[in-house]
Amino acid sequence: MANSTDIDFQTMDPDPRPRDECGLFGIFDHPEAAQLTYFGLYALQHRGQESTGIAVAGDQEILAHKGMGLVSDVYDMPHLDQLGGGSAVGHVRYSTTGSSILTNAQPFVVHHKHRSYAVAHNGNLVNAHSLKDELEEAGSIFQTTMDSEVILHLLVKNLHYGFERSLLATVARLKGAFSFILLTSQGEVIGIKDPCGFRPLCLGKLNDTYVLASETCALDLVQAKFVRELDPGEIVIISKNGVKSLKTQAAPTRSFCIFEFIYFARPDSTFFGQNVYLARKANGRRLAREAPVDADLVMPFPDSGSYAAVGYSQESGIPYEMGMIRNHYVGRTFIQPTQSMRDFSVRVKLNPVKELLKGKDIIIIEDSIIRGTTAKSRVKTLRDLGVKRVHMRVSGPAHRFPCHYGIDFSTRGELIAANKSIKEMTDFLGLDSLHYLSIEGLLESTGIKDPENNFCRACFDGSYPVEFDASVTRNCMDT
Repeated sequence: MANSTDIDFQTMDPDPRPRDECGLFGIFDHPEAAQLTYFGLYALQHRGQESTGIAVAGDQEILAHKGMGLVSDVYDMPHLDQLGGGSAVGHVRYSTTGSSILTNAQPFVVHHKHRSYAVAHNGNLVNAHSLKDELEEAGSIFQTTMDSEVILHLLVKNLHYGFERSLLATVARLKGAFSFILLTSQGEVIGIKDPCGFRPLCLGKLNDTYVLASETCALDLVQAKFVRELDPGEIVIISKNGVKSLKTQAAPTRSFCIFEFIYFARPDSTFFGQNVYLARKANGRRLAREAPVDADLVMPFPDSGSYAAVGYSQESGIPYEMGMIRNHYVGRTFIQPTQSMRDFSVRVKLNPVKELLKGKDIIIIEDSIIRGTTAKSRVKTLRDLGVKRVHMRVSGPAHRFPCHYGIDFSTRGELIAANKSIKEMTDFLGLDSLHYLSIEGLLESTGIKDPENNFCRACFDGSYPVEFDASVTRNCMDT
């Protein structure tokens, strides 16, 4: 990656939204395990659109079906009917590094001494490179570039301790952000969360069985009752004997990724007992108090910032309008335009309501500005149709530091706020004013107790909860 002075923000990816990497769903002992997992993954599709997979435990072996693309594209009823088994684990994937290929699709399945194991992983192991080197020196042969495969190699290597002790010994070797669901050929479903609790994972109950999912919205869809979130460093084993909890050494403070509240999670999900939709509205209300400005209307760029825009409008008394209309039928890939039409890929997704906006002073609410190219293009479109003044308010703090825990911006050169002052960004984006929500305002808006000791906010302040080797974190393994 070039240094910050070499970055040409005009020519970078036209839709550089921050992306998380995975969604997980698992269910124990249900006659329609594969079908329910399919619906659970549908609810989690926003967490990854590159590939998806479902693995089931049936007749002492694990069967799996995986494919590239969306849940709706990969499965049909014949596929699900072939996945006969009472327990299942599913995965939707967005890769943060490495190749987006079928080989790297999850769940990842291995066979060892007449038993099989499947793992679905959400997160990023910052020591995956060193663990892989160690395992290969000891004779392990890797089939993929996923750090998820490291987990299974460690597990089977430690099985001579017994299964539960092997789980504990494996988790003790892992560093970074991880939640994963493990399925055994005997039908046990195991949920594991890292000691800092970076990534979400919750437990639900569906009649007489149990469900694990990245977000509560997946529990809602399959009509499972929310039981609780897994604790940092917790291992939950679901088997015919019920639910058993093992505890590893938790970190002194929790480091849940606060970007779940800002952007990643579906607004109908809940963390820490707080609804995401209401937290985003609270961000907007706080933003209106921190950065008031006179204008004719408040609007989001759908769908980012939509809920914070509602809060900003309600607090300020300025009317909320949908000044941009989103085309919901744009696929993940479409024919790329020529250089002379290089902004087409932005314009095809959103179109302004000209009669509403022309001659107006407007406030745009965004949830983040990562590289700035998308915002710049959209602001230019508004200026060209005659908008008088354009103010932008961002419902989170400025991203000035890379994430090494599973979000796809990993160098400071990619982050416009790390390379430009607020004044420079205002000029670059073509705005009349720009203001970010403060870190203090964001923390208070979550509505939880002691937010200072519950969230990772390294991308805002550079305070990393888990040490990493900067020379290998970006390219060591795939997620």
